[in-house]
Amino acid sequence: MSTAPLRVAVVGGGIGGVATALALHRRGLDVQLYEQAPELKEVGAGVAIQPNGVKMLERLGLGGDLRRTGAKWVDPQFRRQDGTFAASMWPPEIASSIEFYGMHRADLLDMFASRLPAERIHTGHHCVDFEQSADQATVIFANGARVTADAVIGSDGIHSALQRHVVEPSRPLFSGSVAHRGLITAASVGWPAGQMRNWLGAGKHFLVFPVRANQLVNYVGFVTTEEQTRESWSAPGDPEDLKREFAGWDPMVEAILAQATHTFRWGLYDREPLATWTKGRLTLLGDAAHPMLPHAGQGANQAIEDAVAVAAILAHAKRDSAPRALKLYEQVRREQAARVQRSSRFNGALYEAAKGDLDERDRQLATQRQSRAYIWNFDAEAEAEKAAAAL
Repeated sequence: MSTAPLRVAVVGGGIGGVATALALHRRGLDVQLYEQAPELKEVGAGVAIQPNGVKMLERLGLGGDLRRTGAKWVDPQFRRQDGTFAASMWPPEIASSIEFYGMHRADLLDMFASRLPAERIHTGHHCVDFEQSADQATVIFANGARVTADAVIGSDGIHSALQRHVVEPSRPLFSGSVAHRGLITAASVGWPAGQMRNWLGAGKHFLVFPVRANQLVNYVGFVTTEEQTRESWSAPGDPEDLKREFAGWDPMVEAILAQATHTFRWGLYDREPLATWTKGRLTLLGDAAHPMLPHAGQGANQAIEDAVAVAAILAHAKRDSAPRALKLYEQVRREQAARVQRSSRFNGALYEAAKGDLDERDRQLATQRQSRAYIWNFDAEAEAEKAAAAL
């Protein structure tokens, strides 16, 4: 019997894809990563690495990098639009025990990619088709390349080319909201290290937190609109429009937007959880499997959990048991990710409450630590190792 390591093709070089490739590589599998762009690259934007994501980065040997390049949240508060205090995300007395970091997306991507051997990364590979038999799977690319593997992981994002080979895609439903994102220097507004603020108003909210070792400030303005904006991370926005939307808010919001020279505009679409992620030797991961609204700040964290979980299970698989291993990965991750998808939807409605008892809303905000415990305490790797015993 062959003792050659399992061959795994990962399609998509975003955060989920590179995290998966690294997790598989560290487990000794023969992994190859394919990205359609000419280079691995992320647009300028922030991402929150929450306790469940921190745990997985530690397992991948990246805890030191996270603490060096991230910005730890030490004072996360919700405010009303005029700056009035609404709630803290957690009580100050337990702040030292919670690890929660703002990261520049490009820094996070580089943390994974820099630890992958260059020969494992293949850019300029746009997936156009897929086929499989009982024995192997083949990914077909626009450049003519055909790649055969024992398992294929589709981490090719919200507009996944591989998703249709697994399941009928969930119909995108416009959420009625657009996110305007950008970065400024922390020094330009005197932003304190580790401070997160989320200003909440009727139909709008404005989120700010530091990234890149507190040198930069990431801001996102969420605005209700009837215009069905393109679902893109990188579509250009108009800073002047954003300034008008938040005119008259807390002076710090206006000060941040006064520094904004360009923004990205992102239409927010919601989707119902997929019925399945896996078909034979193909499975989905990250946004290809569970796209979610950003209001729980869990998109990247859930993708990293997927990465560690699928690697843990495939490490125990043989060529003939790879389809079973992929199904076990789905069983470990799908229910948890679907629950987080629903939480993201709920949080958006809570943040932008237009009427009702705002004092009651603020009391709910003060329970974030408890309401997110099922997310923060989840150990994707431990659950995957337990599942792998069935192989």
